[in-house]
Formats: sequence, structure tokens, C-alpha cells
Amino acid sequence: MSSTIHIVRDYPYAPAKVWRAVTDPDLIPLWTATGAGARPEGFATAVGTEFRFVAKPKLGWSGIVDCVVREADAPRLLRYSWTDHGGGETTEVTYHVEPHAGGTRFTYDHTGFTGAGGLLMSRVLGRVRRKMLTVGLPAVLGEMDEAGGLRPGSGLRPRG
Repeated sequence: MSSTIHIVRDYPYAPAKVWRAVTDPDLIPLWTATGAGARPEGFATAVGTEFRFVAKPKLGWSGIVDCVVREADAPRLLRYSWTDHGGGETTEVTYHVEPHAGGTRFTYDHTGFTGAGGLLMSRVLGRVRRKMLTVGLPAVLGEMDEAGGLRPGSGLRPRG
């Protein structure tokens, strides 16, 4: 038995802006704040880059996920491995960014969950990811200026 998370969202913004929001280490924690608030450490879109997402620890979870960039083709594709720092199976996350209806279609896939534990994890993470991509990412996109940074006076700020 294997489980996947597959989420498709359309945004009324150019693909370059969506790409920037999902790959800029300063912007990522702003849209993930609607979930566990993970911030990337050591992240770059270069293939082979080892990085981690660090979030607030929770009961039974260190808050750290170890990742390696497996494929990158800016501004349309990012694929990286995802392994809980405490051990367990390695899964894979893929972002697809493509022009669509005057804006962008963003497709998020997280694959490789196996067994009953994987099914449970995919359901929990799926709910969190849907919120991030429905609430968090649109808020960040709406606050970005044409240069790809946050507009002056934006209320969005990274957590300390």
C-alpha cells in the first residue's frame, strides 16, 4: 500500500512570482507558517544541495526534516527527497509551476509513503499542505512586489 499527496492550486500571479515564493528561503517560512512554520536551512535550488526544514518540535517529532535537491529546472520544476531527521523512510516532494489561464498552476506532489504509518502521515501532512497552499502561499503572493520581495509595510514577517 502506498499513499501520495497531490494538490493543485491556481494563482492569479506570474509563474516567476510563484517560483520565487516557493523557493526563496526568506519567503518560505512565511507561507509555511500556516502549518508547522518550517524554515529552510542551507536551501538552494541546485541539484545535490543538502538542506533541512526546521520547525518547532512537537511530541514525537524533532521538527527537523532532512532533504536533498534531486532535480531543478527554474522556474518550472523542483524535486527533493524528504526524510524525518529521526529516521524512517525517504519520500519525495515535487513542485510543478506552469502558466495557466493568465496566472499559474502550482502542483504539489509528495510521494513514497508506504504502509499504515505512511498512510497516516500522508493524511496528516496532506491537511497541513492544503492549508499552506490555500491560505499561506496566497497571502505571501499578495504581499510580494514586482521585484519579488515583500512590499514595504507588509504585515508578513518571518518568525524569530
